[in-house]
Amino acid sequence: MIQFDTVHKRFPNGTTAVHDLSLEMPEGGVTVLVGSSGCGKTTTLRMINRMVEPTSGTIRVGGKDVLEQDAAELRRSIGYVIQQSGLFPHRTVLDNIATVPLLLGWGRRKARSRAAELLETVGLNADAGKRYPHQLSGGQQQRVGVARALAADPPVLLMDEPFGAVDPVVRTQLQDELLRLQKELSKTIVFVTHDIDEAVRLGDQIAVFRTGGHLVQCAAPAELLARPADDFVADFLGAERGLKLLSLTTLADVPQAAAPQDGPWTLVLDEARKPLAWRSRSKDAEVPLRPLKDGDSLLSALNESVASPAGLVARVDGDGRLTGVTSREDIHEHAGRAHSAAGATTGAGVAA
Repeated sequence: MIQFDTVHKRFPNGTTAVHDLSLEMPEGGVTVLVGSSGCGKTTTLRMINRMVEPTSGTIRVGGKDVLEQDAAELRRSIGYVIQQSGLFPHRTVLDNIATVPLLLGWGRRKARSRAAELLETVGLNADAGKRYPHQLSGGQQQRVGVARALAADPPVLLMDEPFGAVDPVVRTQLQDELLRLQKELSKTIVFVTHDIDEAVRLGDQIAVFRTGGHLVQCAAPAELLARPADDFVADFLGAERGLKLLSLTTLADVPQAAAPQDGPWTLVLDEARKPLAWRSRSKDAEVPLRPLKDGDSLLSALNESVASPAGLVARVDGDGRLTGVTSREDIHEHAGRAHSAAGATTGAGVAA
């Protein structure tokens, strides 16, 4: 766990970057810091590994005050990923990843073995280890940056807008990779971004800051979207926060029924009872479909129900076999409930 206890940071020019911050970042979870430029989110992140020193207050990592630890040793025990990956241009990828283990006194063979293992972990092949950073794409460089941060198996990982410099498609791939890694490794991650969609997708909790380093609200994504603390948070979340909430709500509680055997549209299944398409009885035509699982979002179901000529969404189990269908009406009803939750007023009178 990372704990901030009344932490204040004022720079020599008199600017307050962080104002009396008290915040807990749970062990094994992802805490995302969001806010506009100059709100103190990066300063907050950099105080954890003492790249910035707090003016007052206490910061504890794993119960230990960071100011009572040697700064260099502290940094070697915490992974750190920045936007441009920060790789050493004249070292191979493998040697870049091995940097921290070597600084910690690991033998070269052990450090390079660990680096090779991590290449595979972040989705790169062994050949990438022989290359230099300039020979990789931006997305590949960011994967190497994550691998280097994980090399000494640190319990804490700091990520400062790590995916901000890549195109949207690669950014989504990197987010997927981080979610996969976190599921396997359960690191305590502090992630800085200005993109609220990225925060909602990645965060177990989201801390919203405003100018002057004031923490306005810290909550789980669904709670934040449904009950913003004030107008500032509601404006930051945007007019489509109801749709964002639908992306977090799953199909699990939406009822399903047996697939229709008659009617204008029937389901086409393969031999393993996996749905392939909707078939029109009158036109002898087929329309492709996207079957959904319980863990898929209501937003995906809403989109699929609109596209479905039968007004039904095919539901499948973990192996892709048909379990039933859900009507457009049921999906809309559950989506409406979630949307209404997003519009619930707070004590400050905020509405969607």
